Amino acid sequence: MTRISVLLFLLVFCFATATHAQAPAPKPNPELKKLSVFVGHWTYEGEYKPGLLGPGGKVTGEYNGQMILGGFFFQARWTEKGPAGEARGLDIEAYDPVDKNFVSNWYFSDGSRFSGVLTVSEKTYAFAGKFLLPGKQYQFKDTLIVAADLMSLTERGEISADGKTWTPWFETKWTKVQPAPKK
Repeated sequence: MTRISVLLFLLVFCFATATHAQAPAPKPNPELKKLSVFVGHWTYEGEYKPGLLGPGGKVTGEYNGQMILGGFFFQARWTEKGPAGEARGLDIEAYDPVDKNFVSNWYFSDGSRFSGVLTVSEKTYAFAGKFLLPGKQYQFKDTLIVAADLMSLTERGEISADGKTWTPWFETKWTKVQPAPKK
């Protein structure tokens, strides 16, 4: 009886393995193509507004975006110089087909982070969610409007301590740099 059990197990195992090997590889959701506008090297400049997070001042930065992990996710790394000195960050976006939106998580070199959603409507990209500083939490909105030529955009961020009263936080203008610098 054991020989028959072993042979039956091997037959089922081989059939399952062959069936699995023939299954088509998963493909990224087509919605992720909406993030391709951010792929590449960008520079930006603008201003932080005086308010909840400090006195404000000029800011300049660089942003490098790419699709990662087989195109299932978007990643950006950025560096900026502003009123608080130099800052770095990592942004990760993924598409959620159940809720039909993008899940967005950003991580900053000062330990703060953003967690929220991104909605896309034509050339307008709107982030909304929680901005978490060590020991504090704010509501955050960030709207980017991409130019028709896809080579520039404007950005406006707002912040709120209570989710009701919104204060301008920053405004920036971005330019896509061609070609991306070699490092």
